[in-house]
Amino acid sequence: MSKELMEALELLEKEKNISKDSLFDAIENSLITACKNNFGKAENIRVEVDRVNCDFKCYADKEVVELADDVMDPSIEICLDDAKKISKKAAIGDIVSVPLNSKEFGRIATQNAKNVILQKIREEERGAIYNEYFEKEHDIVTGVVQRFIGKNISINLGRADAILNENEQVKGEVYRPTQRLRVYVLEVKNGSKGPRILVSRTHPDLVKRLFEQEVAEIQDGTVEIKSIAREAGSRTKIAVYSKDPNVDAVGACVGVNGNRVNLIVDELGGEKIDVINWDENPGNLIQNALSPAKIVAVFADPDEKSAKVVVPDYQLSLAIGKEGQNARLAAKLTGFKIDIKDETHAKDTPGFRMEDYLDDEDYDEYEEGEYEEGEYEEGEYEEGAEYDETSEYAGDEALEDAEYAEEDADASEDEEV
Repeated sequence: MSKELMEALELLEKEKNISKDSLFDAIENSLITACKNNFGKAENIRVEVDRVNCDFKCYADKEVVELADDVMDPSIEICLDDAKKISKKAAIGDIVSVPLNSKEFGRIATQNAKNVILQKIREEERGAIYNEYFEKEHDIVTGVVQRFIGKNISINLGRADAILNENEQVKGEVYRPTQRLRVYVLEVKNGSKGPRILVSRTHPDLVKRLFEQEVAEIQDGTVEIKSIAREAGSRTKIAVYSKDPNVDAVGACVGVNGNRVNLIVDELGGEKIDVINWDENPGNLIQNALSPAKIVAVFADPDEKSAKVVVPDYQLSLAIGKEGQNARLAAKLTGFKIDIKDETHAKDTPGFRMEDYLDDEDYDEYEEGEYEEGEYEEGEYEEGAEYDETSEYAGDEALEDAEYAEEDADASEDEEV
């Protein structure tokens, strides 16, 4: 029996990740419970389990009294003659450990002991599962679509089931039973029936974690993800920065022929991903964030977290994007409120002109032609005394994505995000 018990304990430890020490504690408690059910008391019951060979013994600690007639409660007292049979050194008033025969336990006592062990196993299993998935909170896991619960979906993660709520599902994605799916673990709660796990397909950190898994430079810390903005199912913008000047952060994330970013795009069901360079200069960062649109000038106010952007007339609709998506994502990515105007309207709008940020002396030089238009368009400028914290530049970067070249260029209305 001892050998069989040890094999059972080792199997439970391996399959359910329950430590043998916890199971030994459960056995001890079950034997104490059985003794209580059989003898009526358990206060003086002591159980010893050999954790090497699984042998166990039960004892009842009893006080020695002189005569059998003096024994008022046999469960806690023993006469001297009977005590001598156990220990020849026993004396009146001593405590003697009397061995108990567990084979004499009744059926009810045995059943109760079994229930105690099973209950302990279930508790330990739930605890082990909770700890396993709690460590994966705010990370991604792979699951299998199991069944639909109303508009929510049950995802099997292996040892536990997770819930993908309707508001965490990507609009347009079709989920089928037995489909393998990578999800982001939002929250893990410990409940009476086991851990409750909530997962998401829309969270921006899902894209972040996918890049961390696919890009070796992010794993070793060479490239850092600085910011991310996502509209799930449509487009994501991610800003990256390289701590090594010899490593191209964008190139590392995109991969050779786009193989790295394409793997993530496929995992997200074709969601478009823009990877841009992070820049400490808010003006440069906003220009990169509005890519692939060309930028004439950016006037950024770091204190107010706002920026005024000037674009060529034919680039306004491209900068704004379909239904304002490009500008909206750029605002989320940079944390700046972005106001975009085309060159025609910017000339007559305060805050969108170079002269608005120059003092009188610099303005005279500007009027005399020292600030030549060609130089300004290439990004060479002088900071005025009144806007030391303001960054501005000009960009003439080529379009990176050919699909944007067909965007309408007819829009002339202002757009503010």
